[in-house]
Amino acid sequence: MIEYLDIILAVFVLIGAVFILLGSLALVKMPDFFMRLHGPTKATTLGTGAILIASAISFSGHVDGISLHEILITGFLFITAPVGAHLMAKSALHLKLRQEERTRELTLDPKQLQANAPED
Repeated sequence: MIEYLDIILAVFVLIGAVFILLGSLALVKMPDFFMRLHGPTKATTLGTGAILIASAISFSGHVDGISLHEILITGFLFITAPVGAHLMAKSALHLKLRQEERTRELTLDPKQLQANAPED
């Protein structure tokens, strides 16, 4: 008989694998660096986090107490991945890497924002 813990672990691992697959496909399919940075940063971080949570649940079920190693790794991953992506994007902007035409036109010009702002 399948236990409920095994079903929960399978769901977390499956969700994690799907997110990692989607993040990897985004890395391959996107046309420029800035778009490619989005896939691994968002989807792969969530996928790895889901697999680490499944690992923490699994080891907590086999050992007395809570397995803190995987929880600490998950927290560290969720903190460092966005910071790393931000630094890579800033350095790419500084190096003036090629951008796709449709993303190059998306600027945050304060004059445009004021002109498009709804009036009260």
